[in-house]
Amino acid sequence: MIRVLVVDDQPVVRAGFAAIVDAEPDLTVVGEAADGADALDQADRSRPDVVLMDIRMPGMDGLTATARLTADPAGPRVLVLTTFDLDAHVFEALRVGASGFLLKDAEPADLLHAIRVVAAGDGLLAPTVTRRLIDAFATGALTPPAEPVELAALTAREREVLVRLATGLTNAEIGAQLGVATGTVKAHVNALLGKLGARDRVQATILAYDLGLVRPGTRRPPA
Repeated sequence: MIRVLVVDDQPVVRAGFAAIVDAEPDLTVVGEAADGADALDQADRSRPDVVLMDIRMPGMDGLTATARLTADPAGPRVLVLTTFDLDAHVFEALRVGASGFLLKDAEPADLLHAIRVVAAGDGLLAPTVTRRLIDAFATGALTPPAEPVELAALTAREREVLVRLATGLTNAEIGAQLGVATGTVKAHVNALLGKLGARDRVQATILAYDLGLVRPGTRRPPA
């Protein structure tokens, strides 16, 4: 059973998300919070697997709450839900550890799929967000982190896998291009995530752009 905490300052929105989640046999809502501080308290008590996190809330906002939740390696996964697909805070939330981002007008089926994907340890971005994220790097709207992640620990093969991961290839597609088994690619992905301090593929993709391994407009490497 996947345990979900719903965080939003609007009671009607919280109730709507909770109803969608609770209707699924493999999902259960373990709490609802109206701001970031309340979310931290409830997360500590209820131990959710996934937190549906709004960004703009009074008091402690979702960005601060996300950073605190993801600072704990054993903490819950955070899926950001917001009305604002151009909100720069969303990009920062991804950088500090959020595992995914969807707009609040997403279809219920997409929301449920995102919860399951994030709970399984993967990352997920709405298609419009992927495009806007790349555009933001292209225009310089997002600046590299003050202390870039050290890449020296990555092997040459891990760098090859990271570049392909960041261009959107699946493990199977990466394996086909590099001539290795999918399981081997998965092992490389797990290794590079650990070395980069990234929680999932979303963070690894952002780091690849931040560090210049992939540039906006980069095409998928040829097979």
